[in-house]
Amino acid sequence: MDDCGRKSGHLMLITPERVFYAGLLGRPRARCSGAFNIYVSIEGRLWLTTADGLQSHGDIVSVLPNVRHTIASDYRSVLSIVIEPESVPAGLLENFHRRLMGPEGVAFANRIRAAYLELREHHAGADFSSAEFDTLCLGEALPRRVLDPRVARAIVQIGKFAGEPVTAASCAAEAGLSPSRFLHLFKEETGISFRSFRAWKRARHLLHFANQDINLAHLAQDIGYPDSTHFSHSIRRFYGLKPRAIFSGSRDLAIYSRGA
Repeated sequence: MDDCGRKSGHLMLITPERVFYAGLLGRPRARCSGAFNIYVSIEGRLWLTTADGLQSHGDIVSVLPNVRHTIASDYRSVLSIVIEPESVPAGLLENFHRRLMGPEGVAFANRIRAAYLELREHHAGADFSSAEFDTLCLGEALPRRVLDPRVARAIVQIGKFAGEPVTAASCAAEAGLSPSRFLHLFKEETGISFRSFRAWKRARHLLHFANQDINLAHLAQDIGYPDSTHFSHSIRRFYGLKPRAIFSGSRDLAIYSRGA
């Protein structure tokens, strides 16, 4: 861990299918992540409120993908695990959510706290897989979803963030399908529209740079946002914070990124 991360205890491990975050929670504004989120308190308790008015509290709470919610904590920092929904079989996250919010929740919370202590001392190696991540943080490797190869290739292209933004038309052409057929196949395989999936992955990619002193307008352009307004609106929707607030609160964050 770098010096700033060692002093603060704040860290983030990013892999293509998972994120482990230990850091500031920020003000409890509504957010709507494109992934499955598990929140664990470092001290005190957490309070979760979803857009439909359902409330829950405890040492651990979880939220299904694309559910608008507000999370608050007794303590200014929190532990969080992010699981990309296309990486696990359909229906698994709903079942796992029930386990986390049930009697097993305490054991999972303790396991995630122990994983945090382990990552503080020995951050993961460059070949850290999703199975290894799950075993460390959850005590079990979650099964993998087998995607249609044409959709899997499109997801890889979306995740490269190099050159021109990836479009449905370009992915359809590479897959040998019409745009309409490709869009139908993509949603059928992933459970979400191509456009929404790409928007989430674009916002997720921001995390790799969160502790850097960087020009946000240039970063927005590099990631593929058409302008600063779209950039700010998208980040606030997914994270509940403006981009500048994310970067301001991440200056002492040690970030470890793993390749695809």
